[in-house]
Amino acid sequence: MSVLLMRLAGPLQAWGSAARFVRRTTENAPTKSGVTGLLAAAQGRRRDADLSDLAALEFGVRIDQPGARLRDFQTAHHSDTLKAMPLSERFYLTDAVFVAGVSGEAALMHRLYEALLEPVFLPYLGRRSCPPSEPITIGEPLDADLEQALREAKWEASERYRRRRAASGTAHLDLLLDSPPEVRPDFTQRDLPVSFDPRHRRYGLRGIRTLQVPAPGPAEAPPPHDPTDMLAPVKRTV
Repeated sequence: MSVLLMRLAGPLQAWGSAARFVRRTTENAPTKSGVTGLLAAAQGRRRDADLSDLAALEFGVRIDQPGARLRDFQTAHHSDTLKAMPLSERFYLTDAVFVAGVSGEAALMHRLYEALLEPVFLPYLGRRSCPPSEPITIGEPLDADLEQALREAKWEASERYRRRRAASGTAHLDLLLDSPPEVRPDFTQRDLPVSFDPRHRRYGLRGIRTLQVPAPGPAEAPPPHDPTDMLAPVKRTV
């Protein structure tokens, strides 16, 4: 099996698994449905496309920098009637950094890696208002076990956060992994994507096991990143 690792870092992230109506919450780490949607968008899949191959991938995420929770209120008006919609309450994670990974057949991992390098649709971290601040790709797919790859991946947290953790003597990171059927999960979450079709979105329950791993060495500083730099410039005529 092959593993594709992704860096998920940005000023704002929002990974909801139970968001409904006017209250939009976020989990403390990226959800499988959110990362699956990011990969599907990079490939150019439409919302009603088949997701079975991506949903079947083994998924895991390491919390390199948990960030802080932000509460926001938003208003909107109906585009046709201009009637005011109910005030919505939305939650975000600020300044968080995660390393997420998916594991599957090597051919699919390489297709996903190439899609992230030149995405059809712009990637975002859970919501369209949350663009990534750094490149999502960390490197080419690895021939490794998912847990091993996440354990050994470089620590992507900011230098300031790493110094603070080292000073406090707590240099361990939380790791969340898919729980195999024969193992009792530590908790369950409804974030297994079945369909993103807006007419009937469907998600299944996913078992998750948690563990703590020693913080590895820090990563090199990523190159400058603009999430829109792949867009072709608009040609204007006079």
